[in-house]
Amino acid sequence: MTDIKAVVRAEHPDIVLTGTATHDRSSSITSVSEAGTDPTSGKFFYRIESADFDQFEDGLRNDRTVGAFERVIETRDEEAIYSVEYTDEAKLLSPVVSAASGVILDMKNDGTAWVLTIWVPERTDLVHLWDYAQQNDIEIELLRVNDYASLGNTDAGLTDSQRNALLVACDTGYFEEPRGATLGEVAADLDISQPAASGLLRRGIKRLIISSLIDEDERPE
Repeated sequence: MTDIKAVVRAEHPDIVLTGTATHDRSSSITSVSEAGTDPTSGKFFYRIESADFDQFEDGLRNDRTVGAFERVIETRDEEAIYSVEYTDEAKLLSPVVSAASGVILDMKNDGTAWVLTIWVPERTDLVHLWDYAQQNDIEIELLRVNDYASLGNTDAGLTDSQRNALLVACDTGYFEEPRGATLGEVAADLDISQPAASGLLRRGIKRLIISSLIDEDERPE
């Protein structure tokens, strides 16, 4: 299996909540992937940041992709969780990804388009999303793709924590020159302290070096 993580930008006025984001330019809309949504309820949850929730909700009322909505909870000033029900006019990308045995890990609106982070088992599975986009006049662009097969199947003896830390650091650009992310940002993504993240990366890199560059009979115990 080839483990693929791709970042995709998709633009169309009928992709869910696009009209709302356009109406309230101060808003930031992010799907709540950890929400335990009952699939039979038809409700989907989003974390909203907005300088004016009245304007945001006015956008929801006039968004033809939104059938109903509710402000579930205000988490802090200018941030709240909303539940949303879609209309039949809404163009949905998540079912296409799910049909390809994939998962949308993150979904954010940048004001005019959606930026999705997608995991799929094989690179060729992305073709399903491109076919759907072509059939529905959706502008779609592949921003980044990472192939994690070699790291995922390595015999380096990485722990799950070390492997995850290395993947997050790689994905955020921590190993690039110049760096695309700081150690603090990697630690924040992992939800651990900066010293803990540093230790995981050091030990993980050491294991990879030992596995890849040192002959088996010369490796330390």
